[in-house]
Amino acid sequence: VQLQASGGGLVQAGGSLRLSCAASGRTVSGYRMGWFRQAPGKEREFLAIINWTGVSTYYADSVKGRFTISRDSAKNTVYLQMNSLKPEDTAVYYCSMGPPTVWGTGWSGTYWGQGTQVTISS
Repeated sequence: VQLQASGGGLVQAGGSLRLSCAASGRTVSGYRMGWFRQAPGKEREFLAIINWTGVSTYYADSVKGRFTISRDSAKNTVYLQMNSLKPEDTAVYYCSMGPPTVWGTGWSGTYWGQGTQVTISS
């Protein structure tokens, strides 16, 4: 499975971005998809996950109400709509895909994308 993330860029605080992550290769039924980020000098941070059907989602408190995760199963693509962006959202954003293990911030995927840079200016 290969994951290709895109959509990062430079925006002003208060702005919006939409990240995409397309999965290709072997399709694994039942796998979740999620988003993480890592800022310079900080550990990787869980942001959100979505289940295989796209019905259930879970968010970290830091992004709840501002970020929305969704998926298009027909396109094997997961999205992260980010609104009301803040300078502290600046990081490299990663998508991930993996089995339905822990439901919450402890989840981590098996497959990872290459990351896309998001920079928020104040």
